[in-house]
Amino acid sequence: MADPQKIHPVHHDVEAQNHPSAPLVPRSMSKSDAGDPQRVVVVQQQQQQQQQHIPVKHTKPPTKKRRSCCCRFFCWLISILLILIVAIGITIGILYLVFRPKLPKYSVDELKVTNFDLADNNSLSVTFNLTITARNPNKKIGIDYRGGSHISAWYMDTKLCEGSLPKFYQGHRNTTILSIPLTGKTQDATGLQNTLQNQLQETGNVPLNLRVKQPVRIKLGKLKLFKIKFRVRCRIVVDSLSANSSIRIQSSSCKFRFRL
Repeated sequence: MADPQKIHPVHHDVEAQNHPSAPLVPRSMSKSDAGDPQRVVVVQQQQQQQQQHIPVKHTKPPTKKRRSCCCRFFCWLISILLILIVAIGITIGILYLVFRPKLPKYSVDELKVTNFDLADNNSLSVTFNLTITARNPNKKIGIDYRGGSHISAWYMDTKLCEGSLPKFYQGHRNTTILSIPLTGKTQDATGLQNTLQNQLQETGNVPLNLRVKQPVRIKLGKLKLFKIKFRVRCRIVVDSLSANSSIRIQSSSCKFRFRL
């Protein structure tokens, strides 16, 4: 009779199942307490690649924002100024076409010397009486002559006498004749007297300059504009400056300009 088969129990080692037989790190690789150096290198390379692919947001410096705001402000300012200039130009053009303004005209018609006396203290007293004609050639523009005017008579750089124009309103296409007295006194006038006498002997005439400053208001229809200043320069040549004598004006020319 054959021997019964013996069953030998197989003993499994529980610890052997929990611990793999093969080492976690190949034998060809070295280990250290600090970890796997090759693995660290690979991880660092991956992190660098990820950082390269991450988009970098660049913030604009504040100076560029300020510059852009300043540029916008100046652009708006220039645009507004251009619009104002164009509007003013259009308004002036319309007013010119409607009113057709013309410059006033002035002329010196007569000069009387009532006093031209050199005193003992070498002071020269002068009194002139001027007759001036003012013409307003405009059809629709009136001129309101205001107070604060000044007129003076000069010989070269020396002021002989001075006065003022009266206040009056000059209407459309009006001609006004003004009689204006001028008085003055010049100190240390001995040299001036000698110069005038030599001038008369050499040329037979004396050139004089008249300077006028006159504030006025222009009236366009029923609208009165703001105050402006008329400036008139007249050059006259007379044959004498003797007091109480007949003085003839040989030539006369006036130039006109105005200021706001």
